[in-house]
Amino acid sequence: MADAMISAFESSLDKTNLILKDIENAYGWPKDRRNQSYAALRTVLHLLRDRLPVDESVEFAQQLPVLVRGIYFDGWVPSDVPIKLNRDDFLYEVRQGFPYDAEGGPERVTQVVLDTLRRHVTQGEWQDVKDTMPSDLATMMP
Repeated sequence: MADAMISAFESSLDKTNLILKDIENAYGWPKDRRNQSYAALRTVLHLLRDRLPVDESVEFAQQLPVLVRGIYFDGWVPSDVPIKLNRDDFLYEVRQGFPYDAEGGPERVTQVVLDTLRRHVTQGEWQDVKDTMPSDLATMMP
């Protein structure tokens, strides 16, 4: 039993590192900028989570690696969602939550993280998430 738990944890860690590496590769960042890829992932995940209805948010989270799911739900207050954010509001909040200068600004940060997340969930779930977004925000989603 303990071996299975360690294996599940290691698998989740590997999948989480793969997501962070995908973000880093999109920017050409070396691994020593892992704090930046983590901050980008966390910021966009939290904004996406807070924009989704509770049921859809939980369904989306079920497809994330356990460690990413923990990041996703950290600080979540289900009674406060969904928060209405249009594209400009979303990008403003990304800028507030991502304290680094990155090429392309908050729009590129958002696009890189969304592109990365899209590759790690099923097409059907991604489409469900996209369908809950206002049209101006949905256009940013792959």
